[in-house]
Amino acid sequence: MSVIGPDIWRVGCCVVGGGVVGLAVAREISRRGHDTLILESAKIIGSGTSSRNSEVIHAGIYYPTGSVKATMCVSGKEKIYRYAEERCIPHQKCGKLIVATNSTQHQQLYTIQRKAQSNGVHDLKLIDPVQVTELEPEVHCTSALLSPSTGVIDSHALMIALQGDLEDHGGVVAFSSPVHSAKLSHDGRFLIEAGGDVDMQLSCDAVVNAAGLNASLLASHFDIGLPTPPATWFAKGNYYALSGRSPFRRLVYPVPEPGTAGLGVHATIDLAGRTRFGPDVEWMTDETATNTLALSVDGTIDDSVYNVNPSRAACFYDAVRKYWPALEDNQLVPDYSGLRPKLSTPGSPAEDFKIHHTKGNRPADWGGCVSLYGIESPGLTSSMALAEHVADLLEPS
Repeated sequence: MSVIGPDIWRVGCCVVGGGVVGLAVAREISRRGHDTLILESAKIIGSGTSSRNSEVIHAGIYYPTGSVKATMCVSGKEKIYRYAEERCIPHQKCGKLIVATNSTQHQQLYTIQRKAQSNGVHDLKLIDPVQVTELEPEVHCTSALLSPSTGVIDSHALMIALQGDLEDHGGVVAFSSPVHSAKLSHDGRFLIEAGGDVDMQLSCDAVVNAAGLNASLLASHFDIGLPTPPATWFAKGNYYALSGRSPFRRLVYPVPEPGTAGLGVHATIDLAGRTRFGPDVEWMTDETATNTLALSVDGTIDDSVYNVNPSRAACFYDAVRKYWPALEDNQLVPDYSGLRPKLSTPGSPAEDFKIHHTKGNRPADWGGCVSLYGIESPGLTSSMALAEHVADLLEPS
């Protein structure tokens, strides 16, 4: 970074958002030799969706063939496993069962397996109840798919490693630095207005909007030639922890129900062996979402939005007992929740990730603006693949 005028700093690339995707993008751009700055509105990295999820490394099973989600997830899975091995990031390729609990769901398992194969995931195995019992004695089902390449990772350790790589290549993370607007300047560069303890202007060749929940809201304040940002809806996902010893060694997922906005209330096991169930889907009202986002833009989100309502426990017991009937009353304890940006309305099919891109006035030069929308699951798994894709978009035409 260098000073080019009163209160104006010059930097190669500004990445807005210090979650796992923003960190991965900034790392990749800095590794390619470009001066990179992350502007993060909060006081720490990854305080939003990146730290409030299941921490699952997905195989790439469910997503429509050819979609951005499918492509980035399948590629990202290999990259994140390799990176975790290289950097000694705690992770485990524990595997996952997708369980049918009635005969009408059998055909759905075949459909899921075919879609996975179309996506390049060829290691799914259809198994019968006897084989399931050999693997997971507590699971009740009529058939299942075994996904051996699904796993879990310490998302916080991953983000710390990404930040460390960024800083090793000269990059910087600026905390408590909310971005207010961006526009094209007379020299074809992007001029960003950011706040914090002191308001500042940044002149840069490239801007990446990786603001997660706030991506659409932020892009509406960008006057740099991007398409109109998509509308975003917000779903809260609640998690309940199991009190007592885990009954499972693998992740256990139900067959997804049509018309729902998630993969169902599933069982995940963290690296400490602790089991939790979730997430469900609790759509936020417009008023709640607006208030939450207005706060989070300035990095002062009210943590009360993440409180888990104990009254939702009944739905969790019903969902879990379909594949684990031995679950006893009072074994589930409210744990935590997260917010997910959705590009589809309640009851509509899930939308793909959306990536908008413009080269501004300098198509032959390095730079441009890339804006990422609807980055929820499988965003963690896809993060390193998305990073390479974004960096490629910034290369000269």
